[in-house]
Amino acid sequence: MTERFAKWVTTHPVIVLIVAIFCIGLFASGAKLLSFSNDYRLFFSEENPQLRAFEELQNTYTKSNNVVIVIAPRDKDVFTRDSLKVIEELTASAWQTPYSTRVDSITNFQHTYAEGDDLIVENLVENAEDLSDEELESIRKIALGEPALVNKLISPQGHVAGINVAVYLPEHESHQATPQVMNFIRDFIATAQQQHPEIEFHLTGIVALNNALQEYTEADLKTLVPATFIIVVLGLALLLRSTSATINIVLVVMFSSAAAMGLAGWLGIVLTPSSIGAPTIIATLAIADCVHILTSFLFFYSNNKNKQAAIIESLRLNFTPVLLTSLTTAIGLLSLNFSDAPPLRDLGNIAAIGVIAAFFLSVTLLPALMMIMPLRARRERQTDPLMESFANFVINHRNHLLWGMALLILALTAAIPNNQINDEFHKFFGEDTDIRQATNFADENLTGIYEIHYSLAANGPGGISDPEYLKVLEDFSNWYNKQTNVIHVQSILSIMKRLNMNLHYDDPAWYRIPEQRELSAQYLLLYEMS
Repeated sequence: MTERFAKWVTTHPVIVLIVAIFCIGLFASGAKLLSFSNDYRLFFSEENPQLRAFEELQNTYTKSNNVVIVIAPRDKDVFTRDSLKVIEELTASAWQTPYSTRVDSITNFQHTYAEGDDLIVENLVENAEDLSDEELESIRKIALGEPALVNKLISPQGHVAGINVAVYLPEHESHQATPQVMNFIRDFIATAQQQHPEIEFHLTGIVALNNALQEYTEADLKTLVPATFIIVVLGLALLLRSTSATINIVLVVMFSSAAAMGLAGWLGIVLTPSSIGAPTIIATLAIADCVHILTSFLFFYSNNKNKQAAIIESLRLNFTPVLLTSLTTAIGLLSLNFSDAPPLRDLGNIAAIGVIAAFFLSVTLLPALMMIMPLRARRERQTDPLMESFANFVINHRNHLLWGMALLILALTAAIPNNQINDEFHKFFGEDTDIRQATNFADENLTGIYEIHYSLAANGPGGISDPEYLKVLEDFSNWYNKQTNVIHVQSILSIMKRLNMNLHYDDPAWYRIPEQRELSAQYLLLYEMS
């Protein structure tokens, strides 16, 4: 059956070529429907309980991602007129960021204090260049004593500050919106850096990380992937020593990848940094299929000089092994559909489609092209001295090699427990990248970028003013503050306690939870109205 198939393909190469190109063109035309997204939500299925809880939290409160602008004066003192003026100016500029919903810094922190029977709510810093030394010292004392600011927007030593820009990215346009946000912020930070060389600026946060992932992925596609492809082509040309064979392998690889990516477009698959690697997997299998068939073909052709007979014999020997390899590989890739992460499912499906396409093209298009394209006959050596020496070495030392390799495998297997599961997003990037360095700097000097959000429901409308609820919230916050690697805990408690103190003539002894529910409710209302 294989011989009849091979004979038909080699007898009608033009028909095979036309049909193959038509099918590839049809499949590949779906590539125009492809889109790319780096939204971390795509890594969770719609049924994922963590994603559902996260979306419920955002629907209850607000949907936002963030960019953190880290300001590090070289004199290691944020509380100077110049540094505070820069923070004040950048805070105002950050409000113009596309899709921004909120900007927080130490300068626009809503400081409250009592003045007679009035509650005053105002920015902590205004007109920084006009501040006196006494006012600067007062601002320092307030900022470093405010739990809502320390390890969030100001370091405990007062040597590094941050501006948190909250943005709301359109759900289906985050791929376009993320670069817009980052480009805008980079522009005014670049201007600030030129005007203030005495200050270091760093950019981190979820939006910055997502943008970096997008940029580095696109850069890899433009540089590493073509470079790898060129190296593979040169290697094939060197090993096969046939221009026609090398060109045909390249065509099969390109057509297999194009067909798979086009079908992904028709299926509505959204590409992610995970699934974008599918063409590399497809290329690996396509090259393996073609090399198996072509090495046999070149060997037979060098001996009998008959293209058709050489192709038929090559397909007769390799059809079943290549088919089994392709099927088992495709099944393995399709097993990724059991993953809870949709991008991994997409990777498996795209790669499986490409592997099957590579098989069909390697047994149809490849032989047809070899029949059509000219091929210079060359004499193949019956044996390769190097490989013959290697084979004799393995045979003569089979027992030593068997036990030696077994021991090596056991030793390597014993090291499996040393593997660590680490999903810290910023460590996806090399230590020499700007985003990794900025994030490490912020983590070591200001605040962490990873947050855990909890929604603690109260009993009934206005229940958050209940002292018992506030006590539970305080106990929970205190417990979290004691946990390893936790550097900042923020809740409504800091506002409630500060208001209680303000309305008792700023007496520090009253920095505590109000004892009456009605009093707590009045504090919140007064704060909102102020």
